Amino acid sequence: MLKLLAAVMALVLPAAALAQTPEPAPIEVMVLGTYHMGNPGQDLHNARIDPVTTPAKQAELEAVAEALARFRPTAIAVEQVARNQSDMLDHRYSAFTPADLLTNPDERVQIGYRLAHRLGLERVYAIDEQDREGQPSYFPFEDVQSWAEANGRSSVLGAMHEQVATMIGEMEARQQADTVGGVLRWMNRPESAASDQTFYTAMLAFGAGDIQPGATLNGRWYTRNALIFARLMQAAKPGDRIVVIYGSGHSYWLRQFVQTAPGFRLVEANDYLPPA
Repeated sequence: MLKLLAAVMALVLPAAALAQTPEPAPIEVMVLGTYHMGNPGQDLHNARIDPVTTPAKQAELEAVAEALARFRPTAIAVEQVARNQSDMLDHRYSAFTPADLLTNPDERVQIGYRLAHRLGLERVYAIDEQDREGQPSYFPFEDVQSWAEANGRSSVLGAMHEQVATMIGEMEARQQADTVGGVLRWMNRPESAASDQTFYTAMLAFGAGDIQPGATLNGRWYTRNALIFARLMQAAKPGDRIVVIYGSGHSYWLRQFVQTAPGFRLVEANDYLPPA
């Protein structure tokens, strides 16, 4: 009887100890979708942005940083490619000084580096993925355009471009009339991220049979964003609070990944951005 009792206890005790093991602290992620403040002209559609290095815009950006600091981030992640993929740290951040804010309009500097410097953070991650030589493009739009031209669908694609141009026009008007914080609040509504994704989803209609350039583009775009989030997952530590600063076109998938990844929790940027 004693042997039987000992055997039962041997089975029960490890299970009980396992049940009492605390869950790792969740990783809280704020996805902050931004516009390209430096006018790099690298997207399919580009907005004309007023200079953000003026005293007025710098004050607005300081207000954004002060508001985001209430989230108490432990790390920042930006749209850069890391030189060292083993730690994914952004080597450019080590050279940053506040004087750069008056000369470099890039949003990664204006928001990401500014916030990290304000909080004394050392971890600024560069988690981006870009096209690689010898591999398919992550945005093979030319294939969609060629298929549309060959199949009498150019006017449909043109109408989609016009819709995006209208959205870009609204963006340009808002950034001229509103504060930086106000524009970011408008861009970071969940419905804005969903609306941005409709351009990609609509391209699924461009293709037929075995030739599906629209679906291929969507698959490659998903892959790029999956690789971006994979790097974030691999860099994050239990209990981290990370602000991810990315072009707003990435917001839809990055938000989806955070919401569905075990151990991660999405934090809405608009819960912290300055009030409109």
